[in-house]
This record gives sequence, C-alpha cells and structure tokens, in this order.
Amino acid sequence: MDQNGNYEQLVEQITDFVLAKLGGDDHSPTFCSADVQRIVDAGASRIGSVLGDTATARDWAGLIDHTLLKPEASEADIRKLCEEAAQFGFASVCVNPGWVRKAAEFLKGSGVPVCTVIGFPLGATLADVKAYEARRAIFNGAREVDMVINIGALKSGDVCAVEDDIRAVVEAAHENGVLCKVIIETALLTNDEKIRACLASKNAGADFVKTSTGFSKGGATVEDIALMRRTVGSSLGVKASGGVKGIDDARAMFEAGATRIGASVGVKIAQEAGGIGTNTITNAY
Repeated sequence: MDQNGNYEQLVEQITDFVLAKLGGDDHSPTFCSADVQRIVDAGASRIGSVLGDTATARDWAGLIDHTLLKPEASEADIRKLCEEAAQFGFASVCVNPGWVRKAAEFLKGSGVPVCTVIGFPLGATLADVKAYEARRAIFNGAREVDMVINIGALKSGDVCAVEDDIRAVVEAAHENGVLCKVIIETALLTNDEKIRACLASKNAGADFVKTSTGFSKGGATVEDIALMRRTVGSSLGVKASGGVKGIDDARAMFEAGATRIGASVGVKIAQEAGGIGTNTITNAY
C-alpha cells in the first residue's frame, strides 16, 4: 500500500475506535495495547489514549513501568517483579542495570520489555560513559532506557552540554531501536529550568521526558506534568515518576498529560483500577 493508502487506513482505524467509544457500543472492543500496536504498525508515531468506564486493570497496567530500583533488591525480588509484570501486563519492568540480564530471562516470552536507568540517580556521569552504559544494558536485553540529565550543567546554564549529554544516550538507544526517556529531576529545578530541560530533550531526539528518579527530595506533581506536556507538545511522551501511590495519583497524572507512570506500587494501582467503573478519562497525547 502506498503512503496515502497507509494514512487513510490509519485514519479509518482511529475513527472507528473513537466512534465506537462515543457511541457507547457495548459490543465494541476495549481500546487496549493490542489495538494501539495495530494502529502504530500502520504508521502512527504517537496516538491518544482513552480510558473510559470499560477500562480494565490491564488497560491501566499498560501505562505503568513496574519499578524496583532499591539497591538492596535481591534476585528473588526481581523475579517477583517480573512475574507481576507478566501477570498484569505492565508497560515494562524498570530495574537497575545489574539486573537487566536476569529480568530479560525472567520475562522471556511474556511480551513485557525491560527498562533500565542510566547515569542513575545523580546524572553526574560523563556523557560517553552514559552512552556506554546504555549500550551495555541494551546488549544485556534492555528495550527502554531512562537516563538522568547532567543537572549541574543545567543549573549552571550550560544547556548545550545538557543537550549533548542527552543526545549521546539517545543515539546509543536509537541505533538499537530502543526507547530513551530523559529524567530531568523536577524537584531540583525552577520552572524555567524544567522548560529548558524539556526543550533540550526534544532537540536531542528523546522519546519521553520524565519527572524524577524517586531518589531526590520530591517526585512527580500534577503541575510539573502539565508544564512538561505544554513544553514538549504531542511529539514526546511524558512519564510521571516518584510519589505515585495509587490509582487516584495515576489518574491525576494521566489527566495532566502523562502517557507513562513509573511506580513501585504498580500492582496496587492495577488492582484499584479494576474497581473504577464510572470515570471517563481522556488524554489527548
């Protein structure tokens, strides 16, 4: 099919889903991750999500990076994390680089990818070291990388250094077909610095901007998510991480513009989501 044909097919698919939802057709399928993948395969780079009164725990789980980054985490803890991810259908598991290979083994055949963190949690590692760390993690099985920016460079006004730092990891990720999320550590930044960090991420070709490591003095806030979304527009994903304690927090972040949630309480969120039933939540990104 030619490019125009692909575009027309994509529009038809999205239109069919939207009309089914708006029409309240009880026999229409839930807009789930498989539907999203089918549309993306037809050519979309970014589409919207609708979580309505038919949303299931699995629909919500598909937004969550099921996370365990505690330094004391054991192999048994990582195995449990992966078993939960496979059971609930989380977007990914997020583990420290030393656990990537094991997590990939535990998740083999589940369809759940492994995410890891780069330059974590301070972001003070040299750019070429971050790029190597990303490539090494990808070699071990990581399919998404969440890198921490050089916060000190940003606070010093050296936005070029920040952008170059991000680009080094983005290139390492993209040359292997891997997503790159950029952690800007919002709790340490002014609003102007948050905007600069988001624009640097966008200019460097990142796929997502992310609020927090969870290891600083604060995590995601609705206000920061809204600011980040306004700054990057619809071209990047926005990940809320740190301080998301349950479905109410997750819903607030989603409404503000988040397209991914990083949480260590993913199971709790998914279980709580199974009882929502009456709220329609629309995210235009």
